[in-house]
Amino acid sequence: MLTSKQRSYLKSLAMKEDTIIHLGKASLTDENAASIDEALRARELVKIGILKNCVDDPKEIAQALTVVTRSEVVQIIGKKIVLYREAKDKPKEKRIRLPR
Repeated sequence: MLTSKQRSYLKSLAMKEDTIIHLGKASLTDENAASIDEALRARELVKIGILKNCVDDPKEIAQALTVVTRSEVVQIIGKKIVLYREAKDKPKEKRIRLPR
């Protein structure tokens, strides 16, 4: 579980990041989930955009993603979701260092 201080730190990092995955009409598919899982492995922090033609609720999508990818929701703002998962297979110097 992320503390509020850690969540705040990750939010500040996410502000500088581009949205790398967009979910549209098909909403969340196995392929999208696999892409997000791969992005989390590489980046640890991922920003996901929900397009207007997606009928599913961003909160429900975020909840499903946390289960599938074993990640944590940093924030949901409108149609943007930010997820975090520590990449244990990355060297320590390349990981995001969370405040205690």
